[in-house]
Amino acid sequence: MSRSAFHGGPTLHQLRCFAAVAEHGGFQAAAEFLNRTHPTVFTAVRALEEQLGFPLFDRSGYRVSLTDRGRAFHERVRGFLADAGRLQHYAAHLAAGAEASIAVVIGDACPLAQTLGILNRFFADCPDTRLDLHFETLSGPAERLLDGEADLIFHPIDKSDLRFEFIDLCPVRFIPVVAPGFLDFAIGDRITPEAMAPYAQCIIRDTARRLSRQSHYIVEGARQWTVGDQLTKKEIILQGMAWGHLPSFLIADELRDGRLISIEGRHLRGGSVALTAARLRQRARGPVAARLWQHIEDHGFQEIDPVRRT
Repeated sequence: MSRSAFHGGPTLHQLRCFAAVAEHGGFQAAAEFLNRTHPTVFTAVRALEEQLGFPLFDRSGYRVSLTDRGRAFHERVRGFLADAGRLQHYAAHLAAGAEASIAVVIGDACPLAQTLGILNRFFADCPDTRLDLHFETLSGPAERLLDGEADLIFHPIDKSDLRFEFIDLCPVRFIPVVAPGFLDFAIGDRITPEAMAPYAQCIIRDTARRLSRQSHYIVEGARQWTVGDQLTKKEIILQGMAWGHLPSFLIADELRDGRLISIEGRHLRGGSVALTAARLRQRARGPVAARLWQHIEDHGFQEIDPVRRT
């Protein structure tokens, strides 16, 4: 057989005809499966064999069967055709105006399990759109949104800023806590910030690069342990290395069993922030982002403050 035509490469039509014959046991069965005529399938396979330079089928018996090289080639063709099918589906997805990816920022005040749960339920039905997920703290999520680096954020925002539109999700309460034995004095509701100044305070590092960085609950003059996320902050406080404010949903068990103790009182206060899903009001968006927004509106978050005030 001549190899002169191989430089053009096999066509998808030829490969599909070959695979159909191999998988359905004959040219007529393959033609019926592909909704093609017998001569069309036969000619495509013959042309493919001419290009490859070796026979794919043994035609000496009553039914055609794969040769050894044909069998090896078929294994590769099956994977190639599966990839080609996914590529065609993806191209149709893009041609319909759907986004290739959605960039989502989760802020440090978010209950991670609930946030990932709502994203998982949505993206399970959108396999052709990639979820580009990032984690930022304090001013970082809003900055990524304003800089066009995120389509959506889960974080408290300045609701007076008309550049944002948002969906209220739930309040998140922050409680000042210490490990047992961390303080040298009795715990009560009259602890002042000045009394806490000699003790190391653990704070979250702001990931904003340009916006004014936020400072929450910081005691002036206290030593600071700076960390990048709430889980690390929680562990540092549990280890008795520092004290600090943590979201109530993250420490409910520890407060209940005494591994952490609230020092909230009339002078040293906790606080509450309104967790939102937010996006830019004027930004153009595709159909997947629009459906995700509706999905969040429809499902929202459950109440996440398991710690009763004392």
